[in-house]
Amino acid sequence: MDDRITIEAGKRSGQPCIRGLRITVWDVLGWMASGMNQEQILADYPELEPADFPAVFDYASRVGRRVAL
Repeated sequence: MDDRITIEAGKRSGQPCIRGLRITVWDVLGWMASGMNQEQILADYPELEPADFPAVFDYASRVGRRVAL
């Protein structure tokens, strides 16, 4: 797993976060789904870095491929 995505049991209920921050993969995807672009997100959340976005997309694509039986 990319080291930019971290999962800690006591942080954000164990959701995948970006570099140990309290910002989750799902937060970023939700902002983008609501119409924000990467530049707007970076302006609102300066603790994020441009390289975090490919990690978010990669993580979400891998999780989305899992099939529950």
